[in-house]
Amino acid sequence: MSKPIADHFSPVAADYAQYRPRYPAELFQWLASQVLNHNTAWDCAAGSGQASVDLAAHFTRVIATDISAAQLDAAPVCPNISYRVASAENSGLESQSVDLICVAQALHWFDLERFYAEVRRVLTPHGILAAWTYNLFTIEGDTVNTCVNYFYEHTVGAYWPPERQIVASGYRTLPFPFREITPPELQMQTQWTLAQLSGYLRSWSATGRYQQSTGIDPVLALSAELASLWGDPDQPRRIDWPLAIRVGCLD
Repeated sequence: MSKPIADHFSPVAADYAQYRPRYPAELFQWLASQVLNHNTAWDCAAGSGQASVDLAAHFTRVIATDISAAQLDAAPVCPNISYRVASAENSGLESQSVDLICVAQALHWFDLERFYAEVRRVLTPHGILAAWTYNLFTIEGDTVNTCVNYFYEHTVGAYWPPERQIVASGYRTLPFPFREITPPELQMQTQWTLAQLSGYLRSWSATGRYQQSTGIDPVLALSAELASLWGDPDQPRRIDWPLAIRVGCLD
């Protein structure tokens, strides 16, 4: 039986587009160096285009697909990016037409058997698949970090979908039936004010599910608690997310 397609992010599409962090430029430079041709990249489950824009700097054409029209509607316009509503398992792409497939923070949602069949169908002979994920960040300041961890584990902890455990494992528990290529060690890093951090927390699927279930925005109480610990709320704090990356090719 096929895994049902779940859309966890349409309800938080606006926050997702505005507050999700950008991936490091070094990741896309390295991926581009691993493929023979740079004609077409497929950003699968592209969300609001966080990876699509960076791919567009290295490939002639980027096709960005997602099951959420609301997410794609929030993506930036770029002349060589085509946004399409489509699932990972049924992309609508031509066979052997894609040099690079990227899946950013989404592989855990897929029906992997069907997706991997689609990967084999659409990749060019020398193409590669790259999937990466990130778990909970580390924020500057021990007390602030402790509050955010409590929010993650306890306040919205029961509202995380089961797939969250796959993210926590860094995708190492997932089957990956390709010849693996060892990626560099990379991390995302940003500087955020308290308001920006609050916006990011609202983009979590668990936060959206909590609010849909209870009618309460759980970030309001956390933001009030953090305000007493943060100091000047407009003073940014450093935030780090280590990336877990798996890369493979067909041969």
